[in-house]
Amino acid sequence: MIALFIILGIIVLFALWAVGVYNGLIKQRNLVQEAWRQIDVELKRRHDLIGNLVETVKGYAAHERGTLEDVMKARSAAMAGGQTPAQQAQSEGMLSAALGRLIAVAEAYPDLKANQNFMALQNELTSTEDRIASARRYYNANVRELNTKVETVPSNVVAGMFNIKREEYFEVEGIERDPVKVDFGQGNYNIPPPSGYNSPQDTAPTQIPTTPPPGQLPNTQVPNPQPGQQAPPPTQN
Repeated sequence: MIALFIILGIIVLFALWAVGVYNGLIKQRNLVQEAWRQIDVELKRRHDLIGNLVETVKGYAAHERGTLEDVMKARSAAMAGGQTPAQQAQSEGMLSAALGRLIAVAEAYPDLKANQNFMALQNELTSTEDRIASARRYYNANVRELNTKVETVPSNVVAGMFNIKREEYFEVEGIERDPVKVDFGQGNYNIPPPSGYNSPQDTAPTQIPTTPPPGQLPNTQVPNPQPGQQAPPPTQN
């Protein structure tokens, strides 16, 4: 009878643990989905701004047809539904590349750069992309937390039982930044040490005079005379 109670107690404890782990996984998955909805809202706003930007450029650089068409095609691909986060990131990367070429073309038209509508759209687009970057970091952090729980023991047991799977990161591929190299123009030149600093090989050892014992005269060294010179007389004490 006691053994039966022990077994029932173990089953109850395991059930309570499994429920707690399951609730934690569901909570984390909901955070991932909520973070993705925030990204989706900002991406839609970005697509709208890019469309308005293209229409503004058309008024000043209508003959740049190839560049304008590339941007609109990339925008249509990015707005296509049913994409996974990884696919959406790839589409957004292509759109960013096409948009960069469009901005480079706009640099050749001073009147376009001075247009108030064009400047306002650029500012809005920059602000939107900053919000997308912030939302992307929040989303990826939640994805990392969920994936860790799904893959590690013992929570992976509960995740497998309820078919809770890993989520994809939202990262734009093909864009890497090189680390900043700071040399302040020194190149391969040797930097001198600060003033007052002596290297060990340049520092002569300091000789400390020794005190003779009581009753003994100090050892006075007389330098050797040079040829043609007389030796100095000894010192009288």
